Amino acid sequence: MAAQSAQALDGSDSGVREVKSAARTVEVLEFLAARQNRPARLRELSEALGVPRSSLHALLRTLAKYGWVRADTTGTFYGIGIRALLAGTSYLDTDPYLPLIAPYLDELREQLDETFHFGRLDGHDVVYLATKESSQYLRPYSRVGRRLPAYSTALGKVLLASREGADRDAHIPDELTPLTPHTLTDRVALDADLATTRERGYAVDNEENTVGLRCFAVALRYADTPTDAISASIPIARLTDQRQLEVIEALRQVADRIERVVGPLHSTGGWV
Repeated sequence: MAAQSAQALDGSDSGVREVKSAARTVEVLEFLAARQNRPARLRELSEALGVPRSSLHALLRTLAKYGWVRADTTGTFYGIGIRALLAGTSYLDTDPYLPLIAPYLDELREQLDETFHFGRLDGHDVVYLATKESSQYLRPYSRVGRRLPAYSTALGKVLLASREGADRDAHIPDELTPLTPHTLTDRVALDADLATTRERGYAVDNEENTVGLRCFAVALRYADTPTDAISASIPIARLTDQRQLEVIEALRQVADRIERVVGPLHSTGGWV
């Protein structure tokens, strides 16, 4: 994740000279955010980011002072702070498309009573911006704000399938780490799966991210190269061929309706 941040700030890609202190701050926050409820020791942070402990300790104290990082009473463990939550909430509050898309997810859930998601491609990951849970299958945590590798999720794969060459490569890490025994970790196999996805118009995550779940996703094509998608997650134990066809068709129909609503907004200056 730190490598992605550095790449995004690299002058060779953006034409902007990197400010090292700012890049380091972002790397620290992203590292802590990715650990979710697992705090990190100073030594772990130092080794993971390749930063001397002395300078890292000063940075952590500064971030803690302003609420971006929190520490335990001994100053041994560090985690993401409440200011990061406020910034993330602000992103959701100001996203121009989310208020338009969320009602369609509600409609899908009411119609089919499955779990539906709205996600956006960001670097190597997909970020979940909205989730509507099925009454039949409640997950123990909310996915909103969660990041998952694009190559292991239906949301991510349908967006990767719309890209080719260097554009696709920029969103796939050199090493594909398995999240389950079913995750595609061979780049040739992944590219073949993405070719199939592109041809049929939807992606399938067959227990590649979570054992026991199959997910289906379609891209939202209001941008020339889509960055957003919607998906459905269904436990395999109660998934039939007929149900699969119903869910995919419902996703396609709703995606078409979303594109007709959001497309004009995007063409007049949407930011995604």
